[in-house]
Amino acid sequence: MTDTPDVKSTAPLPRPPLLTRPLLLRFVSVLGTSTSFYLLLSVVPAYATTGGAGDGAAGLATGALMLTTVVGELATPALVGRYGYRVLLIGGLVLLGAPALALTVSRDLWWIVGVCLVRGLGFAFTVVAGGALTASLIPAERRGEGLALVGIVGGLPSLVALPLGVWLAEHAGYGVVFAAGAVAALAAILAVPGLPDRIEASGRPVGMTEGLRTAGLRRPATVFAATAVAAGIVVTFLPLAVPGSATVAVALLVQPATTTLARWVAGRRGDRHGAGGLVLPGLLLSAAGTLMMALTGSAVAVVVAVGVFGVGFGIAQNATLTLMYARVPAAGYGTVSALWNFAYDAGMGTGAVAFGWLAAGTGYPWAFALTGVAMLTAVLPARHTHRAPTQVDAPRTSAPAPLK
Repeated sequence: MTDTPDVKSTAPLPRPPLLTRPLLLRFVSVLGTSTSFYLLLSVVPAYATTGGAGDGAAGLATGALMLTTVVGELATPALVGRYGYRVLLIGGLVLLGAPALALTVSRDLWWIVGVCLVRGLGFAFTVVAGGALTASLIPAERRGEGLALVGIVGGLPSLVALPLGVWLAEHAGYGVVFAAGAVAALAAILAVPGLPDRIEASGRPVGMTEGLRTAGLRRPATVFAATAVAAGIVVTFLPLAVPGSATVAVALLVQPATTTLARWVAGRRGDRHGAGGLVLPGLLLSAAGTLMMALTGSAVAVVVAVGVFGVGFGIAQNATLTLMYARVPAAGYGTVSALWNFAYDAGMGTGAVAFGWLAAGTGYPWAFALTGVAMLTAVLPARHTHRAPTQVDAPRTSAPAPLK
């Protein structure tokens, strides 16, 4: 009998599982955070205007929320290193949820701003600590798909809660919305003890300063910040700029729906063909949608505009975050999470505050048009994003890091 020569199998290797128990538990805190955040996001600015302040108060409320968010995001990686993921997640959910109830105490602008400052800090803890933990629970081979799935879980509350918050405030009162936002965040604390507290990460840590100096991280973060400017404007000023609550409700439903769908499609395509080529299209679609929002007098144009923006924003979300995680070792996940969320929230906060003052002088149509043009200044870093694939450290192994 002759020996049979070895034949190399051409069958593809099995893909590692994506939906593990820790990731499913993490989804609970994602849902709680996102629901609490989006229920109040468009409601609080409108609530601020009922106290007698002008439309500038709406931008100030969102700007305050984003201010402490970005400050907290820069500090969170160091706090996670000292206290672990669970403490930061629990603390973040408490600070995000409990102060929502305090909004009913007064309609004074400075009281509302103070509550927003506290909630912003809690939001920072949850998104940065949670984002780094989530990335560590996703296999590298399925990173784009996994991040897209996380985007869907986080996007579903925005799809429902953003328009629902506006509707509830009009039909049931602001107090009901604030109570619902508090319960959503505080109830999610029950799932946190089941999450890993620390992760044994490969590679060396990457500091915030080093991350900002690295083109492979700085460029996608810059592009994403430019798209996030319009995101802050949409949720803050669309209810004030567009006549008719029905049009606003539909628009606030369409925008997160298209964002969530586009993020999923971009994630799957990015895993197969690379995410670098998606950054520029995401930016251009976001800018085009913002420009179209200048047609505030047409309900159809507004809905189409937020849909175009939503597609671009979803593509930009997934592509930039996937690229940034791919360019650091596992020990740098916290820094990437902080930088990306910093770009997100700094863009939203800057957009909300600046747009409020701009619209006061030009009117809403011109303010939308000028914002869309300004977003195009990020075209240059977007074009160069896929040309900087270098990593901050040596490549990682493809398996998730061990959990503790």
